[in-house]
Amino acid sequence: MRAIVLRNRPDNIREKVLVPDWPDPAPPHTNHIRIQTLYSGITNGTERNQLHRGNYAPGDHLLPMPYGYQTVGRVIETGPDTQLLQTGDHIFIGASTGAHIEYIVVAEDDLLIKLPSDVDLREAAIYGMAAVALNTVRNAAPQIGEKLLVVGAGCIGQAAAQFAALQGARVTICDVDDRRLDLARKIGAAEQALNVEGDRWSARIADASYDAVLDFAGVPGMEEQLILAMKMGGRVLLIAGRDRVTYPFNMAQRRLLTLKQNSHFYVDDLENLARLHSRGQIDLASLLQDVVPAEEAKRIYDTLRDRPNDLLGTVFTW
Repeated sequence: MRAIVLRNRPDNIREKVLVPDWPDPAPPHTNHIRIQTLYSGITNGTERNQLHRGNYAPGDHLLPMPYGYQTVGRVIETGPDTQLLQTGDHIFIGASTGAHIEYIVVAEDDLLIKLPSDVDLREAAIYGMAAVALNTVRNAAPQIGEKLLVVGAGCIGQAAAQFAALQGARVTICDVDDRRLDLARKIGAAEQALNVEGDRWSARIADASYDAVLDFAGVPGMEEQLILAMKMGGRVLLIAGRDRVTYPFNMAQRRLLTLKQNSHFYVDDLENLARLHSRGQIDLASLLQDVVPAEEAKRIYDTLRDRPNDLLGTVFTW
């Protein structure tokens, strides 16, 4: 079967390419189901981290391997103990079972949901990133009228701005890419969209201004700036992307810092996301930039590795 796999080139640079002969999965057993992939979405930060041998990338000895956690497919076969799903159902699969591969066998009670009939399946292929955003906002627990700073206007940051606005927060989103900030202004969830490239952070992000700071950019060494932006007794949420977190202890203690580490999502996040999406309360269509055949994987991943800001939401069709 076809699969998009992470591998090393002869020059030791990592790439992800479509291969035609990845081994087929075993037939479904017990409560497992077999899914034919229709769409799979790139998780930009995680998959770029793997291309650059980042802090949660697999070692070279494990390659080649497929990876992904945003897959939309159709159930084509069920095991003898399956109770919740049936042939023909459209589902979203998260976690590593939702790789960029043509056929997947997974337990029906794994990290997946049956999709509502009225959602766009292409948009559902970025539910993984959107669910990370939803889970992060739930952990931030914004109250009506609170000021919330979203750092990073990629897919997760854009979705987080929307979820926080639905909670009644006054959202500011910042980035170094004007194109992404223009998109945030178009979506309209954030009350402010600020470019903080270079030394603009200190000019535009005032100290002690935000009740919560959600960092989706993952830039190492920015922890002190994130804490300084927080009001007394506020909270900072860090979403993956870092190997270590360091900050001046006394500075954080004086500000009564609450620091949370957030990275993934759960079935109830997916269920709530699908509910909001099907009701038109979350805009994922605006985040889709490229919907392309899986055969274009090499071009897309070369871009992700070398020019990540050229991409936003990317979905492969199978």
